[in-house]
Amino acid sequence: MGGRGTPARRSCVGATYAGGMADTIERADERVATRSAAEVPWIVLVWDDPVNLMSYVSYVFRSYFGFNRAEAERLMLQVHTEGRAVVATGNREEMERHVEAMHGYGLWATLHKADA
Repeated sequence: MGGRGTPARRSCVGATYAGGMADTIERADERVATRSAAEVPWIVLVWDDPVNLMSYVSYVFRSYFGFNRAEAERLMLQVHTEGRAVVATGNREEMERHVEAMHGYGLWATLHKADA
């Protein structure tokens, strides 16, 4: 916190400029890599099943997730034609709640870690 008109100085604790700079950069990269791995989102997959009508699956997507009709229909058709669809992405706890809710509606759903 410099005086008036003087820029504040930044502290460079732990950083050296004669051969030590690379070490500082590597440690920062390690922190970013560790944080990124921990923050990889989780996904909810809904699977095709021989029981539920397509109209019902679309209804569940609209009523539970709040998708508009077009998005709910698109996801339902993906489930029907490809066998599965990603319907939600986020933190693990929230995605676990979504999977449980889908089970409550009678849909087959699973929780997976998203690909990095």
